[in-house]
Amino acid sequence: MRLLIVLTYYRPHTSGLTIYVERLAHALAQSGHQVTILTSHYDKNLPRLEMLDGVRIVRSPVMMRISKGVIMPRFLLDAWRLMRESDVVNLHLPQFDAAGAAILGRLAGRPVVVTYHCDLLMPPGFFNQVANQAVHLMNNLTALFANTVVTYTQDYADHSPYLTRYAHKLRIIQPPVVLPPASPEAVAQFAQRYELDHRRPVIGMAARFAAEKGVEVLLNALPALLERYPQAIVLFAGMHQNIVGEQEYARRLMPQIQKYEESKHWIFLGNLSPQEMAAFYPNLDALTIPSLNSTEAFGLVQIEAMINGTPSVASALPGVRQPVLTTGMGQVVPIGDSQALAHALTDIF
Repeated sequence: MRLLIVLTYYRPHTSGLTIYVERLAHALAQSGHQVTILTSHYDKNLPRLEMLDGVRIVRSPVMMRISKGVIMPRFLLDAWRLMRESDVVNLHLPQFDAAGAAILGRLAGRPVVVTYHCDLLMPPGFFNQVANQAVHLMNNLTALFANTVVTYTQDYADHSPYLTRYAHKLRIIQPPVVLPPASPEAVAQFAQRYELDHRRPVIGMAARFAAEKGVEVLLNALPALLERYPQAIVLFAGMHQNIVGEQEYARRLMPQIQKYEESKHWIFLGNLSPQEMAAFYPNLDALTIPSLNSTEAFGLVQIEAMINGTPSVASALPGVRQPVLTTGMGQVVPIGDSQALAHALTDIF
């Protein structure tokens, strides 16, 4: 089967959505299918056309950026050309350009499958709110022309105004989780590198440094934790610099974080490879998912941590709470409640 997968950003851009699509594309290619990714040429240092791990990647030229979005003048032409040589079209939302792709897919007589990852909630500001409403409109048009809409959990679907509108097309399919095993040597080397042997407990967070991730909830929980556990440390894995649309958020929180960095209670690890992530999780006493809104729909990192025996403390968001509620590995806390987060972590330690 020939599959066309369409999304705004793809690897090496790092997010839960791009990791999901990378895993899906590789699994399909390994099963013998022909997989093409159509995405934006958001980084000029990347090739326009690339074959990577059996997956063909086509990057459509970007004329300009609008907040977190991109304008791609050739996108529909690229989509039409690639659809005509494909059997199935898979669109990943939220995505402004998906509506045009869904219409072209139906015109080409191809089944259109939409994967809805999460709601889009732009930062405050008039322009961002206009952009937010435009994307909502495009998402709704996309679903109208889609044959099937996929999301991760029934919990999220039941609480999403968007998904409840298209319940007759909905399929619940849990996200793919693939992580290489970590050798005891790799786990020990990770601990040695960050001097974790005498720093307990170790609290992990794996995310982009973005407002919806609730970094400040963990920050505000730290004083109570450090009062009881003076050697506690936070390891933050993921992008934390120059994130589009998050500069003001970073400016607001960084002075507080820098104090914890200076006292060696906070370490930014940056983006980690899958092998490094596999060594990261066993070194944690708990992983935190303090997300604040429906832009977080699940938290793939929770499953990765649990596979490695590490419990999670997650906010009580629909979808996000499901890994803990299903497995019992951790605790669920009220959204945005730093005191509850500190208590839950203390109970785990």
